[in-house]
Amino acid sequence: MAADIVNLRQFRKQKARSEKEKQAEQNRLSFGRTKTEKNLTSALNEKAEKALDQGRLEKNDDATGKD
Repeated sequence: MAADIVNLRQFRKQKARSEKEKQAEQNRLSFGRTKTEKNLTSALNEKAEKALDQGRLEKNDDATGKD
């Protein structure tokens, strides 16, 4: 029934380090891209948005439902 003794100060520091590392990894993925990659992503997003808008039905303001 012997429990491992844990130094809470060291535990907190280790947890803070791991949290900072997770944030750094996320930042590398988000901001560590070349200009070409950013342009490609924005172009793909615009293309997907246009394709989505093409399938959108427009509502008529007329009460009869005619154009």
